Amino acid sequence: MKRVAGFALFWLAVGVLISIWLPNLFVEVLCIILCLLAAYELFFCCRDDK
Repeated sequence: MKRVAGFALFWLAVGVLISIWLPNLFVEVLCIILCLLAAYELFFCCRDDK
């Protein structure tokens, strides 16, 4: 569980750094939505227990 939390915190920090350089709020929100959709697909839809 510690490794998962560390992994999540690392990528959270990367996301914060990227958001510093994005031009406006709309682009940031668009990137957040795209990342959430990709995470959903990877976490819930790519299971091998079908």
